[in-house]
Amino acid sequence: MSLTKYLVTAAVTALLSTAAFADGIMVQDPYVRTSRPNAPTAAAFMTLMNHGDSDDRLIDVRSDIAKKVELHTHVDQGGGVMSMTQIEDGIPVAAGHTHALARGGDHVMLMGLNRPLVQGDEVKVTLVFEKAGEVEVTIPVDNERKAEGAGHGAMDHSQMDHSQMDHGTEKTD
Repeated sequence: MSLTKYLVTAAVTALLSTAAFADGIMVQDPYVRTSRPNAPTAAAFMTLMNHGDSDDRLIDVRSDIAKKVELHTHVDQGGGVMSMTQIEDGIPVAAGHTHALARGGDHVMLMGLNRPLVQGDEVKVTLVFEKAGEVEVTIPVDNERKAEGAGHGAMDHSQMDHSQMDHGTEKTD
C-alpha cells in the first residue's frame, strides 16, 4: 500500500473511530470485512462501550445491505474446529465496561449481501439495545485490516464451519 493511501485510510479510520454515541452507549472503531471479493457474507466488528449507570444488552441489529443480519459468535468444537452460531439472547454490556465484537469471537454477521462490498465502501447498521434503544452506525469496509493478536482472533472467517448456518443464500433441492 502506498504511503499516501495508508495515510488517507488512517485519517478516515481516526475520524470514524467514535462512530456513534447514544444514551450511554458508544461504538468505537467499527469496520466490516468480507472473506473474498463478491462474497455473499460479511462480518462487522467494533467495540461497544457502556458509559451509562446501568447494564444494557445489544438485542438486535439491522441493515439494508443484507437479506439477514444476526449477532454471531464462534464456539470451539474441540480438535481445532471452530463453528459459528447465532447469539439469540443478545450481548450484555455491563455499566462502565466494554465488549469487543472481534474476529474469532462475537460479531455482526451480514448474510445475503445485496451487492459486493469493496475497500472504502460504507455500510449503515442499526444496533438495537435493550435500554439505550437504536444506535445508527456508518461502518467503513476495511478488507485490508489485519487481525489483532494471534490465536482464534487471527483466523480467516472463510475457514469457519458454516454448515449449520443459513447465510442468506437460497438453497436448491
